[in-house]
Amino acid sequence: MREMSIQELQEKMSSGLYSARTLTQMYLARIEALNRRGPAVNAVIELNPDALTIAEALDAERTATGPRGPLHGIPILLKDNIDTGDKMMTTAGSLALEGHMAAQDSFVAEKLRAAGAIILGKTNLSEWANFRSTRSSSGWSSRGGQTRNPYATDRNPCGSSSGSGVAAAANFCAVAIGTETDGSIVCPSTVNGIVGIKPTVGLVSRRGIIPIAHTQDTAGPMARTVADGATVLGALVGIDPTDPTTVASEGKYYHDYTQFLDKDGLKGARIGIARNFFGFHERVDAIMEECVAVLRRCGAVVIDPVEIKTAKLLRDPEWATLQYEFKADLNNYLAGVGPNVAVHSLADVIDFNNRHAAKVMPYFQQELHLMSQAKGSLDDEEYSRLTAEKLRLARTDGIDATLQEHRLDAIMAPTGSPAWVIDPIDGDRFLGASSGPAAVAGYPNITVPAGYVYGLPVGVSFFADAWQEPTLIRIAYAFEQATQVRKAPQFLKTADLTKI
Repeated sequence: MREMSIQELQEKMSSGLYSARTLTQMYLARIEALNRRGPAVNAVIELNPDALTIAEALDAERTATGPRGPLHGIPILLKDNIDTGDKMMTTAGSLALEGHMAAQDSFVAEKLRAAGAIILGKTNLSEWANFRSTRSSSGWSSRGGQTRNPYATDRNPCGSSSGSGVAAAANFCAVAIGTETDGSIVCPSTVNGIVGIKPTVGLVSRRGIIPIAHTQDTAGPMARTVADGATVLGALVGIDPTDPTTVASEGKYYHDYTQFLDKDGLKGARIGIARNFFGFHERVDAIMEECVAVLRRCGAVVIDPVEIKTAKLLRDPEWATLQYEFKADLNNYLAGVGPNVAVHSLADVIDFNNRHAAKVMPYFQQELHLMSQAKGSLDDEEYSRLTAEKLRLARTDGIDATLQEHRLDAIMAPTGSPAWVIDPIDGDRFLGASSGPAAVAGYPNITVPAGYVYGLPVGVSFFADAWQEPTLIRIAYAFEQATQVRKAPQFLKTADLTKI
């Protein structure tokens, strides 16, 4: 089942060569061999004890009435901030939430089960979705420890959906689900050599997901191919009255995004090259030049350069609003957890961390927790002013202005830098990234493998305005089919510096 697509897995189950049970067993065996043993990439934090039973029931259903759809019997891993109403915990990687068993499925888990997917387990993540410290090591959590990059296990997997990125890359599942506030799907996707789809905020309900910020949070698929990501995205969408943001998706979502997979999807597409995100690494720039050449060769109308002029102005209003929303949204989530859980507010989390500092904070602290706790309520004038400012900068004066000025279908930029060496003492070493404008605007962003730097994957991002997933899937798929650069990881101990 290694490197097999969802379609290939379905064909093998339809032919009788595989069953959902045997497929689940194969993934479980691979996790057993590589997750905590061997290269010990530490991507999976918990396995579903009922996975095989669920697989058997789905096999029986296939025999009796046929498959429900393309996800019937397909094993999927979820990030450990997504509620599942089963025997698994949901902890955001924090010991403060150890023992928290959600009373019911999140919207995401509910939709996946309805589609016939098997929730195989939970993946490790940067603790609290990387909203705890200003110098964290991505992929580290107090509950799960450090996740490692399968291309070079001394390298960082990025975050916060670290385990989901590694699990998909390492063939621990068919597809994984991550969440993003800013970069947390696309960054672990680029450094782990996979496709990441960060949807428009409101396309996928956030009910039952441990939050950072309601203006930017979303879940999305992390897969080895654009086709697999598109297949899963169609199962996740829909209006949810408990998440009012989804109301805006009425008439704008599709239950089948695979209809937009078009090998000729670049022909005539107007794509702007955002060179204000270039320049942080010369070898990444060289790969991006190759990407631009591919766009032209495939018939795209390339506008080079374009600039999102407000990109550098986003950080201050973004981070201030995230702190306001983290406090309010997390308090709301924690108020609903059971009495057996140690924390029921952000203040409780801060106190727990202080009382268990040796285990929870051995390498870095909780500066972002403290900064958030110091903020006022969402009724504060400052919060309203900064929210309006960040949306203006990211949307009206940012992505929207760039798209309109050049009549673009999408904007292209390097997703980020190659993976850096894991450093729990000093934290992450980000050289550059392009996730900010789309993340702050709440707009869709797709990253696709583009090349390698010393054997370490590098991705290219395509983003546009709200609800443009069909356009981006068409462009990303055509690019992927024209390049076919993804190579499965070899679990090297360190990067091969002789391999440019």
